Amino acid sequence: MNRYSRITGTGSYLPPRRLTNADLAAELAAKGVETSDEWIVERTGIRARHFAAPDVSSSDLGLQAARNALQAAGLQASDIDLIIVATSTPDMVFPSTATILQHKLGIAGCPAFDVQAVCSGFVYALTVADSLIKTGTASKALVIGAEVFSRILDFSDRTTCVLFGDGAGAVVLEASETPGILATDLHADGKHASILCVPGTVSGGKVLGDPLLKMDGQAVFKLAVGVLEDSARATLAKAGLQDADIDWLIPHQANIRIMQSTAKKLKLPLSKVVVTVDQHGNTSAASIPLAMDAAVRAGQIRKGDTLMLEGVGGGFTWGAVLLKY
Repeated sequence: MNRYSRITGTGSYLPPRRLTNADLAAELAAKGVETSDEWIVERTGIRARHFAAPDVSSSDLGLQAARNALQAAGLQASDIDLIIVATSTPDMVFPSTATILQHKLGIAGCPAFDVQAVCSGFVYALTVADSLIKTGTASKALVIGAEVFSRILDFSDRTTCVLFGDGAGAVVLEASETPGILATDLHADGKHASILCVPGTVSGGKVLGDPLLKMDGQAVFKLAVGVLEDSARATLAKAGLQDADIDWLIPHQANIRIMQSTAKKLKLPLSKVVVTVDQHGNTSAASIPLAMDAAVRAGQIRKGDTLMLEGVGGGFTWGAVLLKY
């Protein structure tokens, strides 16, 4: 009998502090940085984002999202035998955020580790969990994307600091006799590392380099649109499906223009694209599971729908997952 994996519950969590573009513009103006709601919306589609309190970590956000996903799946934390956290803003250098979150869930013993692929992180983590379930290594996995990107933003750079937000999303992935995840496709090309990075590290008790986010927006945009289409088509081909078989496209929520361009290339109407970037901003590895949970709870996504998840991020990394919900 073939062994597959299937999403049985989704969850998400946003920190309470919500900043509209006007709120953020006012804070930046006090620092001598000029921006406006109109400028941000026109270029990105973002209208608001959430920032975590200073004492709240990625594992704290991930914990709430994980609990919501477990509740949706009708499971207890003790049922879980694998935890993977996708994050670029871990609680510590080590141990992994996943082990910290595991302890906060009150469980022990199961494997728990982080995946670092920036904004593609959730797609990478879901692919790894799917593989481990198919081989029998795990049966019930928590896959979480959690970020506190507000900690690594340069608030003197209006081209980047207006883009990102904090949050977490999670899914429960369980072994199944019927296919859930239909196909996956992962890629990376390190030659593009410099166009989106945080070029700092810790050595001898000091930060070496720059611990704040740097991005060449035009280069990222140009690369993203091309690789997202290619990855989506490769995933469809592996599953033997066509563009028209996609019920919902859930792209990484980075920029509305990238999302619109990808949908157009896949011949999908915007009514089939899950969009939360306007309210969440770019939450990196958390963006896809956040958007998915929002659409599930709003009644947009229903059992049996075919979903295309796709992400692109620093590294440069990209990939897609095609699944039956």
